[in-house]
Parts: sequence; structure tokens; C-alpha cells
Amino acid sequence: MPDDNSQNLISGGHLVAKALKAEGVEVIYTLCGGHIIDIYDGCVDEGIEVVDVRHEQVAAHAADGYARITGKPGCAVVTAGPGTTDAVTGVANAFRAESPMLLIGGQGALTQHKMGSLQDLPHVDMMTPITKFAAAVPDTARAADMVSMAFRECYHGAPGPSFLEIPRDVLDAKVPAEKARIPKAGAYRASTRSAGDPEAIERLADLLVHAEKPAILLGSQVWTTRGTEAAIDLVRTLNIPAYMNGAGRGTLPPGDPHHFQLSRRYAFSNADVIVIVGTPFDFRMGYGKRLSQDATVVQIDLDYRTVGKNRDIDLGIVGDAGLILKSVAEAASGRINGGASKRKEWLDELRAAEQTAIEKRLPSLRSDASPIHPYRLVSEINDFLTEDSIYIGDGGDIVTFSGQVVQPKSPGHWMDPGPLGTLGVGVPFVLAAKKARPDKEVVALFGDGAFSLTGWDFETLVRYNLPFVGIVGNNSSMNQIRYGQKAKYGEERERIGNTLGDVQYDKFAQMLGGYGEEVRDPADIGPALRRARESGKPSLINVWVDPDAYAPGTMNQTMYK
Repeated sequence: MPDDNSQNLISGGHLVAKALKAEGVEVIYTLCGGHIIDIYDGCVDEGIEVVDVRHEQVAAHAADGYARITGKPGCAVVTAGPGTTDAVTGVANAFRAESPMLLIGGQGALTQHKMGSLQDLPHVDMMTPITKFAAAVPDTARAADMVSMAFRECYHGAPGPSFLEIPRDVLDAKVPAEKARIPKAGAYRASTRSAGDPEAIERLADLLVHAEKPAILLGSQVWTTRGTEAAIDLVRTLNIPAYMNGAGRGTLPPGDPHHFQLSRRYAFSNADVIVIVGTPFDFRMGYGKRLSQDATVVQIDLDYRTVGKNRDIDLGIVGDAGLILKSVAEAASGRINGGASKRKEWLDELRAAEQTAIEKRLPSLRSDASPIHPYRLVSEINDFLTEDSIYIGDGGDIVTFSGQVVQPKSPGHWMDPGPLGTLGVGVPFVLAAKKARPDKEVVALFGDGAFSLTGWDFETLVRYNLPFVGIVGNNSSMNQIRYGQKAKYGEERERIGNTLGDVQYDKFAQMLGGYGEEVRDPADIGPALRRARESGKPSLINVWVDPDAYAPGTMNQTMYK
């Protein structure tokens, strides 16, 4: 039995767990290692679930995904050296996607510093460029304090990841509880919700009221800031056509008169006022060059550094997307009829462009060809989704097809890697989504190349009994790259380094204890999806798609031009 004095001692791992609990962390994603197990012990005492995976990249992606689903920061815990380096890709993806998460990495003992201890690497130096905060915990009494510091930095400007390394002896040592600073829940972070410059709000309201052909792009920050209702109110009240990308997809439901998808380039070429919300002028936006030079361009973003980057703007507003859009709608009240009622022709013009694009794709969407046309596959998936289906896209060409067709029916129900374009996010995002929202159906579309990167953690989904409907668009190729090689080097060299084996992923799923089914006839796609749903298991429907069909987005990639 411990003596009375030991009752007042607390270890570094237990301090970490208390700080995680104070932040509201309910689960950590991890792959075990000797450097970090005291954190597990602390998590058990604090009621934090420990979910163990097969690869540290999966742990980091799952923490990222958890943050996106819940609005709370995710947490991954990995061991030193290769454990931390394996997680780098997940942290980098969260960095580009503006997703708040904390990665905790182990480290050799301070007493062995620079001696060549097991798995010793300069983790902080490696993580600094891809995080908002990276540091080592120098003393056991500081462990909880520095966890709270890392979480605070996650929300400085646009959200993002932080990293802490904790030396083994710092983590395992015990200190008197009264000497350790243990942050109190809700008492160490301020609100970061800024409503923007009031003068700029008034100016934007005036621009929108007087615009004849306005358009708005609702990006990921609309969901990040949980600004869905404000965005809906603005576009409906002011009668503005809305386009959505990233996590902003689903802000408006399909069929809403202000929901547009396929006419974005036409709108941005012809609009007189364009409002870009929570989306940088990066490659997805042609670095801003796809916006009409004659239009008045307004950019709203959480990060001051993003506003006006790569393209001049007429008005920039830094702050919380939801609060800003709400303020703009309020500022325009009483002046609405001066603008909104005149926009019917503009919306009709865009709807006609939308219909033209749909009709162009219609033969492929309904194609009975075998191998199956990717458009037919993603059309079947779109029809399969319900209002409770969270859709996850993990792949290159096949997910590019889905981006034109699949329409989530509720906000926060679309997940893709984000601008880093990371393959392999699918299985860990499924893990995160089902742990965070077990009441939701999760539907994930994988390219066969993308699934290969983290697919072994399908077993983790089976082990934790986390059912989902998975579809592999299988063309035995890394087709997005193959297209570029063919365009650049000709048919005789199009298959170098991008051709995969004909893998039966349905049998892979069955081997690991899930549900699997193979589909070669397009008429069988829908029934197979329904059987996967009814199985109540993690599933993979292996759909053989045409390897010679390429998405328009793949064929238009600027990297090949």
C-alpha cells in the first residue's frame, strides 16, 4: 500500500490526462510505445477512451477528423522517433486543412539527452514548420500547463495543430500535486470569435444590396465556425447564389433554389460582386485568377495572412465567418428589396448553366457500360445518401468525379483531406466520425490506391465494431497521375510507376471480419450498397471502374500544363 505522502504525488502522464480532460477531450488515438504509456494510465483514471490503431498516420488523421466532426480539438499520442515521424503526414494535413489537434510525442529521457537514446530525434525542430506551436515539456510540474498552452495556440487565428514532446523521465516522474499547475476547464482560453470591422460589414452589406449579379463561395470555415445558419439566412434573405467547397459542402441542402454546384466557373466569370468565405486563393481557386477581373471581390477569413494573398481584393474582413455573415444580413435589413428582387434573371441564368452541365454528364451518370463508368458509381452513391450520411472521399481521380456529383444533404456531412491532397485519410476519418457520432451513417469512397495506404486499419474498425459503408472505385491504377503522364510523355510511358495489382478488396474486408462484395455490373451497385448498410459491419464494396475514364478536374489540372 502507498504511504500517506504518496497520495499527494501525481505523475506527468496523469497531469497530461487531467489537461486533456479539462479541454473536453473524450478519446485519444494512439499506437503504443514505451515512452508514452503513463498517459494511458492517466486517461483510464480520467475516463478518456484510448483507441489503438495500426499506424501512427492513422492516429493523427483520426485526431484531425475528430476535430472536424465535433468542433473540439482532437488528440493523438505516439511514441518517439518513428512513431512521431509516422504521424507527420497527419499533422501536415491538419495544418493545411486548418484543423485543431494536438499530437503528443514521446522522447528519450532528459538524463540521456544527446547520448543517442532509443528513438531520439529532434521532433520539435521537425514539427515547427507544420504546426502552430511545437515545444518540449521540460519539467513534470509543467506537463498539464503546457498541454493547455498547446491547445490555446491551436486557436490562434485560423485553427491548426500543435505538437508537444514529453521526455520519458519527465512523463513518468511524480511531483507534489500542489506544485503542478492544472488548468481549470474553461478558464485558460478566451473566445476567438471576432465579428470583423463594423465599417467593412456596412460596406459589404451595401455592395450586396446594390449588386446585380452577386455570387458567394462558402468554404470550410463556415463549418469550422459553425456559421451554417448565418450563411443560409444571408443567401436566402439577399437572394444570392451560393457555391460550397470543402467542409462548407452541405451548408445548403440539394434542391435549395440558392444551391449551385456545376456553374461556378460561369458565375465567377460573370458576377459583379464575388464573396469568398473561408477559402484561400490557392490552387483550387486558380490562385484567384478564375475570378472576373471586373468583379468586386470580397474575402472573409479567420487568418489575416490569407486575405488578399495571390490576388488583389476590393474588401477584406478578418474574423468568424458565422458572425460576419450574420452581421452583414442584419446591416442589409430594410434595404433588401432594393437588390434581392432584381436577381431572378441572374439565378435563372445560372440555373440554365447548371442544367447544361448536368445534361452533358447525363449519359455517363446513367451508363450501363462495363467496366463501370465512374460517373455512374458516384451517381449511385449520391442517390444512396440520406440526411444522416456523413460522406468521406479518399482518393484522386475517383473522388474528383464525386466532387461534381455527390451532394451531402446536411452541414458537416462532407469530409475530404483538404488542400494537402493527402491520400489515406479515409479509414481514419471513418474511425473518427463513428467514434464521435455513432448515430450517423458513414459512407466512404476510396480510390484503390488511396485505400492501400491506411487500409489495414479496417481491422481497427472491425475490432471496435464501427460499421460503415465503404466503396472502392477500383481501376488498378493511380489514374490521376497516369493521365498526366500520358498527356506529357505519350501512351508508351503512361503506365510507368502508377499501375497497381487487381486486388479484390471485398475479400480483404471479409478476411478481416467485415462485409465484402464485388460489383462489375452497374445495376448491382445500389443493391450492394444497401446490403452493406444492412450488414451492420464495416464493409467494402469493390467496384471495378473503367480505367480509361478520367474526371474533367483531372484533365484540367494545372500541374500538367
